[in-house]
Amino acid sequence: MLRRLLQLYLGLSLYGISTAMFVRANLGADPWNVFHLGVAKLLAMDIGTVMILTGALVLLLWIPLRQRPGLGTISNVIVIGLAADAALLLIPMLDSFISRCVLLLSAIGVNAIATGMYIGAGFGAGPRDGLMTGINARTGWSVRSVRTAIELSVLLTGWLLGGTFGVGTVLYALAIGPLIQLCLPWFRQKRPVAIEKTDDCKANNPAYK
Repeated sequence: MLRRLLQLYLGLSLYGISTAMFVRANLGADPWNVFHLGVAKLLAMDIGTVMILTGALVLLLWIPLRQRPGLGTISNVIVIGLAADAALLLIPMLDSFISRCVLLLSAIGVNAIATGMYIGAGFGAGPRDGLMTGINARTGWSVRSVRTAIELSVLLTGWLLGGTFGVGTVLYALAIGPLIQLCLPWFRQKRPVAIEKTDDCKANNPAYK
């Protein structure tokens, strides 16, 4: 349990740091952060505060979808925004285009590792992922269709509000899926051996079939 908790909060913190890296690279962010940046610009707020408020509002949408949040869900709402604001205080503005490109690529990599860590900890989906799975469960629409509709909606809204859309957005869209698929097995917590043996016994026992 302690290892899972450490992995959860380290992963969420790294996710917030990756958000700050996208901001400082200023070459385009993932769709949700384009939205966060647009709202932050419109309301003159810190991006971390916008992320926390957005996560809380998305969580309210879970109620009609009958989704139940876990520890990871609530932690996701709070920790990522706080980590993003803290990292922005430490990461300086960059003038060199090459440095910004390196920071962008690093941000994508850190984001993938962070996602693998907090999902692999097994404490529940984040608010935005839960929204996707909830709509899928209630409507029967495919996960791919729901995810695409949500991502395009927040991307368009964020861009219209002045969020940073650019090459980083495209690179993120192309790379993040394969990278998460690569990273997730590194951090997926294994079940206790006793439970695995019990499941094996059940699978091989006709009485359980």
